[in-house]
Amino acid sequence: MTFPDMLQIDYLLTACRNGALTPTDIVREVLARVHAYASVDAAVWINLVPAERLLARAAELEKRPVSDLPLYGVPFAVKDNIDVAGLPTTAACPAFAYDATESAEVVRRLEAAGAIVIGKTNLDQFATGLVGMRSPYGQPHCVFSAKHVSGGSSSGSAVAVAAGLVSFALGTDTAGSGRVPAAFNNIVGLKPSRGVLSTTGLVPACESLDCISVFAASAADAWRVEQLAMAPDAHAPYSRAMVPRRLAADTFRFGVLRQKDRFFDGCTANAALYDRAIRQLVELGGTAVELDFAPLKETAELLYSGPFVVERLTAIADFYHAHRADMDPTVGAIMDGATRYSATDVFKGIYRQHLFKQVADRMWADFDVMLLPTAPRLVSREEVIAQPVAANSMLGTYTNFVNLLDMAACAVPAGFGPDGLPFGVTFIGPAFSDHDLAALAGRFHAAAHNTSGVFRNAVLPLVDNAPVPAPGNVLLAVVGAHLKGFPLHWQLEKEHAILRATTRTAPDYRLFALPDASPPKPGLVREKGFVGPGLEVEVYELDAAGFGRFVAGLPQPMAIGKISLADGSEVCGFLCSEAVARSGKEITASGGWRYAKL
Repeated sequence: MTFPDMLQIDYLLTACRNGALTPTDIVREVLARVHAYASVDAAVWINLVPAERLLARAAELEKRPVSDLPLYGVPFAVKDNIDVAGLPTTAACPAFAYDATESAEVVRRLEAAGAIVIGKTNLDQFATGLVGMRSPYGQPHCVFSAKHVSGGSSSGSAVAVAAGLVSFALGTDTAGSGRVPAAFNNIVGLKPSRGVLSTTGLVPACESLDCISVFAASAADAWRVEQLAMAPDAHAPYSRAMVPRRLAADTFRFGVLRQKDRFFDGCTANAALYDRAIRQLVELGGTAVELDFAPLKETAELLYSGPFVVERLTAIADFYHAHRADMDPTVGAIMDGATRYSATDVFKGIYRQHLFKQVADRMWADFDVMLLPTAPRLVSREEVIAQPVAANSMLGTYTNFVNLLDMAACAVPAGFGPDGLPFGVTFIGPAFSDHDLAALAGRFHAAAHNTSGVFRNAVLPLVDNAPVPAPGNVLLAVVGAHLKGFPLHWQLEKEHAILRATTRTAPDYRLFALPDASPPKPGLVREKGFVGPGLEVEVYELDAAGFGRFVAGLPQPMAIGKISLADGSEVCGFLCSEAVARSGKEITASGGWRYAKL
């Protein structure tokens, strides 16, 4: 079987379900790709899992049904400041390296879902940097140009995805390390809300700000991974449960930079691409609102030009004092600078952070989401060598403030300049807006017809979790009482239905709470020309016989018809008599039955 250029999750899962692929096939393909790409860029990986271990893992998975594991056989990479049992954790510093006996909590959760760790990827030492040039294991480069940086600090993870070596990769993000490399390599970088992914097993950079992030070919794949990886963890001091915050409304507003705040360091092509991104989002139903960037910029300065750098030193203080000479010169100099701050300075910085957060929180009254450039421009390796600190600082212009202000973010491709180098934008939302942020970013990515990674010649099927059923099976979208955790879900369980996606309808649907329904149920109605948030649905796969039995038991006024999803695909779903539906209370603005206040 021929593999696609980018190893998107749904493609692999569908092929495994249909018997066209096995995890062993996937492992062999990945190993061949990794070996071949080493001749292009030998600095992507620090350590690989031995081939015999990978094949043994694949064989183990093949003893289990595909339907049991939502990431069955899916290959992924892990940034080498995150523990993987049986491999060293180096944080890109040989003198710091130790052998991990347990995997990080996030890695364990993904492996339990059936994913296969291929190896550990390169990074800026101790995750300190946005350039990807601060590692004794070599410097990965942009997949489009060996003369330009890959971005960092999650350099190897981004390149591994962009080069089609793995389906997704874990990075980390404190100041932009999960977003800048995504932009520089034409992929998606999803930075979750702080704390929703456990940091147990992560070498800290700034523990109060650190996020484990996800690189993928599409926002759908990145969100799927985040969903499977998230869980509260009592062992992680900043862990917290996801409490979804809805962004969508009948129309959405997005904050953009005023002309005087638009800084691209002389790159007029990127300025034009940012303008184009704004127009494209307007075409998707958004209204652009100018934002005041000054408080965000001032917040960002706390991270490296203020006392928050002390937290970076705190994370490795014992090692720093014993092994300063073994550190990368630039990283060591940054840690040296931390020693000049007092405890008083640190608390003053924390107070300023919280004041800025109050200012930022008020911004959400003016718009639902921000659309910012991910970075002003891509820099060359020579520029970084000549000015390592200045070049790095410039790259964080639009990323450094996000974690300090407790925001979520999703970086997506946004086109190429005349020089063939990529540009990216980032969707930024308040904490816990991860799902809707990724959904909007995915809609933008698909509507812009952007490719992903290094493969520019073929448009990828960038979809919002659109599954493909096995031959003879049927996909069914449920919107109300059959959702997981709701009173009628047992009817799907009885037919052994498999949850294949949580996604949204197209924007021209309205949702109503049906009058006098027991148990309470919604009615879904399509209205051409209406532009709403899209309604959250769960998509289940049933065999034909189970689907027939399920449909036979439906009471009036419910019926089964075709529903259009946000990505443009159609699946079977619940429809309702319009007259009956409209006699109830409209709850469209809630974004879905799960979030409606009845």
